[in-house]
Amino acid sequence: MSTVTLNANNFGPLIDDNDIVIIDVGADWCGPCKAFDPTFEAAADRNPDVVFAKMNTEEEHALAAYFSIRSIPSVMVFREQVLLYNEPGAMDESAIRHLLNYIKDLDMEQVRVQVAEATEQVLYN
Repeated sequence: MSTVTLNANNFGPLIDDNDIVIIDVGADWCGPCKAFDPTFEAAADRNPDVVFAKMNTEEEHALAAYFSIRSIPSVMVFREQVLLYNEPGAMDESAIRHLLNYIKDLDMEQVRVQVAEATEQVLYN
């Protein structure tokens, strides 16, 4: 599977309509981003059950600001509409595989409970 270009118009449906979405956040002028591209594309080919998307920070200022992107490349992963990973830095093939296996093995009911508890703690303490 090839990658999808992520933008403000398709972000909601992409996250809502797919179980797992991994996003490569970068820019055309970024050397490390370009170096990461082949690794990300290869991972997309090996994982047809996951949506791989690319977001260009130069074109998507609002999304980059919303997710507090401060460094590129960055990688974000959503599962069942929950942002589970948002870290700067390129990853090698092994790291992507490990991350996706970890994300796939998560008990999302438990994750939602933990998110609700953390939110309650922030709101009421």
